[in-house]
Amino acid sequence: MLSTRDAALSDLPRLGELFEQYRQFYHCPPGRAAAQAFLQQRLVTGESRVIVAETAAAGVIGFCQLYPSWCSLELAPIYVLYDLYVQPVARRLGAGRLLLLSAVNAARDDDKQRIDLTTAHDNIGAQALYESMGWVRDQVFRAYSRTVR
Repeated sequence: MLSTRDAALSDLPRLGELFEQYRQFYHCPPGRAAAQAFLQQRLVTGESRVIVAETAAAGVIGFCQLYPSWCSLELAPIYVLYDLYVQPVARRLGAGRLLLLSAVNAARDDDKQRIDLTTAHDNIGAQALYESMGWVRDQVFRAYSRTVR
C-alpha cells in the first residue's frame, strides 16, 4: 500500500539517495554527501517541509519538498514546491499524484494561499500529471533566474 508522511531525520540515508537521483535528473554535478547534508539542514532548521511516499515492501520511493514563501500580490503566505521525485522503478504507481495531494493538504493545514511549482520544459510526463490534477500553467508571468556566485 502506498502512503505519504512528513520526512524524519531517520529517513536521511534513503532520502539523500533519492535527492541525489533527482539532482542527476536535472544534470547537476554528483554530490550525494552534499545533497544529504543539504536535506539534513532543511529538516533540522525547519526551513522546508519534506513529504515522503513509501510502500511497506520498498520503503521510501519518492519525496517532495515545500519551501515557505510569500506572495506580495496576494498578501499571503504560500509554498513553493521546488522538488518532486519518484524513483523510476516506482513510477506509474500513483506516488507522484499522492505526493501532490499530500502537498496540497499540507498547504491547507499550514494556512498557505497556494502552491507554486516549476518544471523543465521537456518534463512532459510531469506536466501532464500537474494539469490532470488542476494545476494551471502560468500564462501571465515569465520566470527568470540569475546566478550570483
